[in-house]
Amino acid sequence: MEQDLQRAVPLMGTIRQLRPSDLPRFRAHLLRLDPESRRDRFNGVTDNTFVENYANRSFASGTTVIGYVEQNEVLGAAELHERAEETEPTAEIAFSVERHLQGRGIGARLFERLIMQARGLGYTQLRVTTHPQNAAMRALARRYNATLVFEDGETVGTIHLDPLMPLGLIASGAVPKRPLRFG
Repeated sequence: MEQDLQRAVPLMGTIRQLRPSDLPRFRAHLLRLDPESRRDRFNGVTDNTFVENYANRSFASGTTVIGYVEQNEVLGAAELHERAEETEPTAEIAFSVERHLQGRGIGARLFERLIMQARGLGYTQLRVTTHPQNAAMRALARRYNATLVFEDGETVGTIHLDPLMPLGLIASGAVPKRPLRFG
């Protein structure tokens, strides 16, 4: 009953790229995750020290972090971590939404925004790694045609992104305009 009431309340937040000054709000979000959500996000059990260090590293290493922000509080996040060692431009992606907001489409909206950001940065592949019980992440990955395999006790997926069209070709009409395809 309480969950139904929460779903009836419209979402009032925004989805935006987080700035370095948002680090304390991002860190607080990750620390507020309940044990199951934290396990889903980090693919295992983590303590507060690990989470704090992780948040600090994310902003220091140039990770792109998109957040769902409501009343100046980060309540959901999607991250794009470059995998520079790969031959193709590849990034690892990760998501977290606080329990009371799960199932309301925030993860899907974060995913869409993160994919647009990834394409804008020139990535052609996105990787997702999760534990086999994380049904929400697997469903999101499948929505974007991820190829999912089971490796070493984890579910690993790859999403192939279409490259961006050169503006000159689109403007000249040489390339037909078509809807974006993620897969």
